Amino acid sequence: MRTTAPRSRACRALARTAAAAALAAVLAGCQAEGGGKAGERGAQAEARPRWNTAPASVAAVGDSITRGFDACSVLADCPEASWATGSDPAVRSLAARLLGEGAVATRSWNHAATGSRMADLAGQLTAAAEHKPGLVTVMVGANDACRATAASMTPTADFREGFEKALAALRAGSPASQVYVSSIPDLQRLWQQGKDLPVVRQVWRLGICPSMLADPLSSAAEATARREQVRARVVEYNEVLREVCGKDPLCRYDGGAVFRYPFAAEQLSRWDWFHPGKAGQARLAELAHGQVTSAEPPR
Repeated sequence: MRTTAPRSRACRALARTAAAAALAAVLAGCQAEGGGKAGERGAQAEARPRWNTAPASVAAVGDSITRGFDACSVLADCPEASWATGSDPAVRSLAARLLGEGAVATRSWNHAATGSRMADLAGQLTAAAEHKPGLVTVMVGANDACRATAASMTPTADFREGFEKALAALRAGSPASQVYVSSIPDLQRLWQQGKDLPVVRQVWRLGICPSMLADPLSSAAEATARREQVRARVVEYNEVLREVCGKDPLCRYDGGAVFRYPFAAEQLSRWDWFHPGKAGQARLAELAHGQVTSAEPPR
C-alpha cells in the first residue's frame, strides 16, 4: 500500500502534465492559424495598389458636360471651360489644380464628345489609354437618360455591359491608369431649377432632354410618372457606376457627390439652363479635386 499511493500520485501528475502540453499545442496551433489569416489579410491589403493623390497627367472622357458645351457660347463646345481638363482660370479645372495651369496643354487630353452615351465610352477610353495617363476622368450617362421618351432610355443592363466593356478597353491599353468616375447629375433637380422661368421653358422646347423636360409645367399623373421614371433610371445608372468601378482597385467613384449637388440657376448655362456654365464647371472641378486628392475614397 505504501508504494501504490506515491505511484498513483505520480500517474496523476504525469496526466496533468500531458494534458497541459496537449492544450498548449492546440493553443499554439490556433495562434499560428489566426496569425496566418491576419498575415494573409495584411498581405492582401499591401498588395492592393495605393491611390496616387498627385497623378502626373489627366485624360477626360464622357459627354457634353466634359466638353464644356454651352459654357461659353450658344450651341457650341467650350473645352477650355471643361471641369476636367480646361485651361480657363475662371474654372480652374481638375487638371489645372493637379498639374498646374502651365502643364494643362501638354499633360491633359479631352476625348469626351457632345452627345455621347455609354455605348461610346469604350472607344473614348481606348483613345485615352494611348497617353498612358496617370488619371482618367469619366462622366457619362446623362444622354442615356435624356432621350426622346422615357421608354427609349438605355436599359440598365446594357448600361452595365457598356461600362464593363469600357473599363476593360482602358485596362487593355493602360493597366496602371487611375480612374475617377463622376456620378450623373440629378436631372429632376435641374428641371426644378428652371421650370418656372418662361425663357427657360422656351429654350427647353428646342428639344433638350425631352424625357425629363417635356411639358415642364405639367402636373398630370403621366408627366409626373415620366419624370420619376427618368430619375429612377439615373439612380440605377449611378449604382452601376459604383458597383463596376468598385471591382477595379484603381477606380474611385465619387460616392454620388455630383448627383446630390444642388446646382443653382446661376451655375447653369445661360443659353440652355441645363448644362453647367463656368460657375457650375468650377464646382465640378472642385468636387473632383477634393476626392482625387483624398487619401481615402468617399464613403
